Amino acid sequence: MDIAQAKRKENIAEYILYLWQVEDLLRALQFSPEAVYSQLIAPREIPEEQRHVFLLWYMDIANLLHEEGKDEKGHINHTLHLIADMHDLHLRLMQLPAGERYRSLRARLEPHMPALRQLAGEASSDTELCFRALYAAMLYRIKGQGDKAAVSDTIEYISPVIAELADIYGKAERGEIDLYADEK
Repeated sequence: MDIAQAKRKENIAEYILYLWQVEDLLRALQFSPEAVYSQLIAPREIPEEQRHVFLLWYMDIANLLHEEGKDEKGHINHTLHLIADMHDLHLRLMQLPAGERYRSLRARLEPHMPALRQLAGEASSDTELCFRALYAAMLYRIKGQGDKAAVSDTIEYISPVIAELADIYGKAERGEIDLYADEK
């Protein structure tokens, strides 16, 4: 919960990937409150009076997965909506003067998109596709298979694009930049 809150403030992309990891952890623990507590809460240095808050947070995510019919696979709608917002920003940046750096990073990725679409399967947008690829690369790294060419390519081409998009998203959300300043 504390990690998610910090990631949400700092980097929307890391927040989304973190929540996807939490979803998979909850599935692996079979949504058991006892297992969640013993595996995800007890080992951490969380004050005793806060542990129940953390357990409730994890179980809220578990309940969302259940309510949305995603007990076995899929991601909560909350993260998918955030990705849709990021994709809307992507579309704007492809047109606005403020997106010049983003477009140059995206141009490096473009030749790899057809292969990525074949490998990653169905996604509602290219932005979601990039997140799916980043998450898969993260899982490969966790499993110790992070030296594979596909993982390296994913990190090399997709990471800078999503990092730039997340940076602009955060700055726009905090009011630090005006995407339309050059058009006025």
